[in-house]
Amino acid sequence: MISIAMNNIKKSFGVDVILEDISFTINEGERVALVGSNGTGKTTLFKIITKEVDYDLGDIFYAKDLSIGYLSQHVDIENDNTLIEEVLTVFEEVMLLEKEIRVLEHDISEAGSLEDHDKLDRLMKQYTKKTDEFTKINGYAYNSEAKGILIGLGFKEEDLSKKVRMLSGGEKTRVMLGKLLLKKPDILLLDEPTNHLDTDSVQSLEAFLRQYRGTIFVISHDRYFLDQLTNRTFELFNKSIRVYNGNYSYYVSQREIQAELDEKAYEENLAERKRQQEVIDQLKAFGREKQVKRARSREKLLDKMEVVEKPNYMKKRAKITFEPSVKSGKDVLKARGLSKSYGERCLFQNVDLDIYRGEKIALIGANGAGKSTLFNILLGVDKSFDGDIDFGTNVYPVYFDQERDDLQPDKTVLEEVWSTYPNFTETKVRNMLGAFLFTGDEVYKLIGTLSGGEKARISLLKLMLSDSNFLFLDEPTNHLDIESKEVLEDAITNYEGTVFVISHDRYFLNKVPDQILVLEDQSVKSYLGNYDYYIEKRAAEKAALEFANQSEDTTTKTQLKIQRKKDKEKEKEEKKLKKQITETEEAIHNTELEIENLNELLCLEEIYSNPEKVKEVAEQKSDKEKILHELMSTWEMLLEAQQD
Repeated sequence: MISIAMNNIKKSFGVDVILEDISFTINEGERVALVGSNGTGKTTLFKIITKEVDYDLGDIFYAKDLSIGYLSQHVDIENDNTLIEEVLTVFEEVMLLEKEIRVLEHDISEAGSLEDHDKLDRLMKQYTKKTDEFTKINGYAYNSEAKGILIGLGFKEEDLSKKVRMLSGGEKTRVMLGKLLLKKPDILLLDEPTNHLDTDSVQSLEAFLRQYRGTIFVISHDRYFLDQLTNRTFELFNKSIRVYNGNYSYYVSQREIQAELDEKAYEENLAERKRQQEVIDQLKAFGREKQVKRARSREKLLDKMEVVEKPNYMKKRAKITFEPSVKSGKDVLKARGLSKSYGERCLFQNVDLDIYRGEKIALIGANGAGKSTLFNILLGVDKSFDGDIDFGTNVYPVYFDQERDDLQPDKTVLEEVWSTYPNFTETKVRNMLGAFLFTGDEVYKLIGTLSGGEKARISLLKLMLSDSNFLFLDEPTNHLDIESKEVLEDAITNYEGTVFVISHDRYFLNKVPDQILVLEDQSVKSYLGNYDYYIEKRAAEKAALEFANQSEDTTTKTQLKIQRKKDKEKEKEEKKLKKQITETEEAIHNTELEIENLNELLCLEEIYSNPEKVKEVAEQKSDKEKILHELMSTWEMLLEAQQD
């Protein structure tokens, strides 16, 4: 059943058209991601759905009695309620019913002592009715449910008595999110719900939303969160919507295919229009009346011919490998016995690190574990520590500071980079800027007018072109839109220097690092792989520990050996299955391209005018379609096997 449907919605602010021809449907229970560059109108679309903003044209359909819960990016709560009191306002009707039950209990006690049996009978009937109703609406658990939600969103028990007006903006957003989750509306509209949440809180939110029975429509820059939660993706692009029936990673893969198709359609349309114009020019050149008439006729057809606009679907990124101007030795950093304490509080002790040239290493851990402190020690900012640090030959470390104090606001983008590296040619500087999404006239933008994400791109580019060959990055993707995150990820991946990064961005941690260091329990543990590998290994370690604890008295060494062998075999099978899925997806993509090429052949005059050739191409197409059907069936079975 449809929850919300939009048909040809248009919205303008003055002369600026923000949304045009917006059409889509969202069914009950679906989890839909809304993505698009900053400024494309995502929040405006949400506000149209909630009727906070009017639209100019089109129609919107809502399911009957649909309740909508909306979490905006900017929340302000000003009252004297404590945190728990504010959240419990969601249960006003429940609490009112609870008070009525307490009053009835008092009246029943009084009627019993007076032996007023008629009144007692009447009160008992009311009491039974009220308590049944209270039970149905989960009245006995609302307090614990409210506390559970708040704890899951990162609040501590002692925070619950704080006044909400004293909370930070991020904390107020979490309070509003908690209230929404407790209201359980039919559809949740969530605008950046993971902002201001640490990793544990985000994972708690993911788990809750996966169990949520209603519909979810979410805007988020947290791509891993979208992958875990959503099953459809809507992209706002060129004022309209494109729909992809899959999660964020599926959308990314399909977006690349769509970009290629758009580019191909544009080039073919341009070539055909050019060919038609050349024919017209040749006919006119003859100067004869018959040819001139034919030229005019062709001109009319050319005027009516559809013009495919040049696609701006994805800005072209130059594939550039960033090699530091000074190459370090193989050994970049060796640290032994690093320890740091503040009074009686120990952050970490006896930490050993070995970092080699070209490695991309991520440092993760809970807030307050000491990640930034470890960075400051390695960079020489904090000199109050125990242990030894040795940098290798020709190692030049640098810290990526998101405050961007190194940029001159009155310079253009081109001037900012070129003045730092005056020996580069303008072409080289432009190519480098193109890799960071600054193309055409965008290189003449003033630094002072750039967004935070654009400034971060410029700063990282300058660092990658410098003598520095060891980058320390502290939360480099914070506050960036998805497009900027993708640029940074590609740049860091292609960087031939060494990278040490702190990040909570799980999608980034999956894509960039080849080693995860976990700072917890006052020590550092290494996992040679990306974030998903780390999660798998941690789960395996936890399971093994639980298994060992349960079987400590009864399990023999032989049984443990058998279990380890089974685990290795299972891991081997999982890797094999993952490889089969990847190979099948590539085969599906190639077969779809072959079918598309055969469709284009059938449209050629030399083919469709020749019955034998038509038959031959049609048979080839039919064979490919059968192969595609078999591949899709295989792919579905492999996915089911992976889920099992």
